[in-house]
Amino acid sequence: MGTMRGDITAFVESSAARDEQELVGLFFAAPSDATFTPVFLRFAPRMLRYFELRGCAKAVAEDLTQEVMLAAFRQTATIRDPARFRAWLYGVARHKHLMHIRRQCHNPEMVEFDELSESLLAAGCDPLSRSVLYESLATLDAVSRRILLLRYMDGLEYHEIAEVMKMPLGTVQWKVFDSKKKLAKWMGRL
Repeated sequence: MGTMRGDITAFVESSAARDEQELVGLFFAAPSDATFTPVFLRFAPRMLRYFELRGCAKAVAEDLTQEVMLAAFRQTATIRDPARFRAWLYGVARHKHLMHIRRQCHNPEMVEFDELSESLLAAGCDPLSRSVLYESLATLDAVSRRILLLRYMDGLEYHEIAEVMKMPLGTVQWKVFDSKKKLAKWMGRL
């Protein structure tokens, strides 16, 4: 029974990947508003989650998502291989996020603590579980944290992470393995 469930999951995942490639292929074959809409609907929620997981407020995450998707629409010609679209898109998101952080360093936004805690509670966040997650991730170096988020939160494949992070595939694989080992050791101390 367990292998059947695994087979079904693998089929659904491969079907979703094929659908994704078809959507991107159609857009690349004939770039237009009509062919981009399904691509937008598929990737915009992922971009939104990408920014929110990296600490952006909802409004900022929405703005950055719009910027990324606009870049995807306008810069289609710069991508030669549609199969690399997802990795390219996450690379654009990473760049937009870094630019946002740089702008924030020059213009920090002040937020009242009471407003922040109320907004977290209203969003249904469990501050304790979130703090444990962030505390465990804080034990890793910044690159390892980014790689784990891309792998497990954003669902990128190793080769896509390598492309986004501009590092060799073997290094990405080793970083994931090493980070998981470090987190397991840290969790054992709780």
